[in-house]
Amino acid sequence: MPVGDTALIKQYLDLGVQTLLVPMVDTPEQAQQLVRATRYAPEGVRGMGSALARSSRWQAYPQYVHEANQQVCLLVQAETVEAMAHLDAIAATPGVDGVFIGPADLSASMGHPGNPGHPDVQAAIHDGITRILRAGKAPGILATTESQARQWLAAGALFVAVGVDTMLLASAAQELLARFRTGAAGTAPARPAGY
Repeated sequence: MPVGDTALIKQYLDLGVQTLLVPMVDTPEQAQQLVRATRYAPEGVRGMGSALARSSRWQAYPQYVHEANQQVCLLVQAETVEAMAHLDAIAATPGVDGVFIGPADLSASMGHPGNPGHPDVQAAIHDGITRILRAGKAPGILATTESQARQWLAAGALFVAVGVDTMLLASAAQELLARFRTGAAGTAPARPAGY
């Protein structure tokens, strides 16, 4: 989801989405507002129009509005120094099921843009995972290499994004280009005259 806008959240849920990952959640107040956006009254502000929408299978799921609050999974992203300062309260927010740490944005916020491997950033992430677990919630993170993924799983992360579609596509394209650039014998293939 691109932003934690209440109206947009309601639309996603009415379409049948059950899990939301909301970026840039810096305060427990923001987390609470997101929880309210995902819940029907009296716990929240979600409109009853979903009873006529895809989420209820167009009323084929008669108990939907009675069970939906318990079926929504809300994951929030902690990606700034401010979010890390409020992490315990964000993670403790009832209705927040997990906290996803964004290493790239966190590193920039900490003064190390483009360097999520900086020791201070790595220490903050390890501490964050510990704090999220202590709150009884699921910690998550993005890992762009297998070694990173294994590191964060070993640290206690319960959901790890292990690749980025654009990076996977670029890597596969570069690998394919390298195979054809050098030819079978390791030399560039001869080009026909005129090319």
